[in-house]
Amino acid sequence: MYKENELNAENINKNIDKHIEEIRREFKMGFEFIKKYPKSITFFGSSRLTPDSSHYHEAYRLAKRISTELKYTIITGGGPGIMEAANKGAFDANGMSVGLNIDITYEQHVNDYTNDSIEFNYFFARKSIMNFAAEAYIFFPGGFGTLDEFFGILTLIQTEKIPRIPIILFGNDFWNPIIKILKDDLLEKHHTINNKEFDLFKITNSEDLVIKILKEAPISKWWEMVD
Repeated sequence: MYKENELNAENINKNIDKHIEEIRREFKMGFEFIKKYPKSITFFGSSRLTPDSSHYHEAYRLAKRISTELKYTIITGGGPGIMEAANKGAFDANGMSVGLNIDITYEQHVNDYTNDSIEFNYFFARKSIMNFAAEAYIFFPGGFGTLDEFFGILTLIQTEKIPRIPIILFGNDFWNPIIKILKDDLLEKHHTINNKEFDLFKITNSEDLVIKILKEAPISKWWEMVD
């Protein structure tokens, strides 16, 4: 029994070491990849929205303007839906369009509008790279993944783990009801957040306002942190 326990412990340790090495390799790969694009804007949004959606066309137009007018690299999760729309906008503007794809069994595939892409196995590694490298974050309507990314970045800024960077929620019809729930329930009823935390993001339908915010946002030097 003792030897059996020893063997089990040895196998567990080997599996732990293997996973740690895979995670380390994926983070290193991600940081080396993203260092090539020091001036970027990250788009988030649903993979399920089709070109029939008005939000798809809004993401396309906004990414195209950002790429044309501000010369930012457009970074997305590399998949379909809003990600495809943003990549396509940059691609059609002859700008730099980048995808950070995730290996999952459904929905996700690299869209046809990326100049460069990379694939991750771990959601948390991919999310860390997407969160780390951007001058601003633009969120379009999405599902659980988009909301997870929004609240994750919001928490990092709230707790000062990353610098204050513009968070733009594009689409009043989608975001206003969600923020109303936060105000009614978390702020007013349960007092688990405070009012000033609503200043950490901006809800808008205006492309011009987004361009203005991005023009005024300082260019970060995050890449110096990974040298």
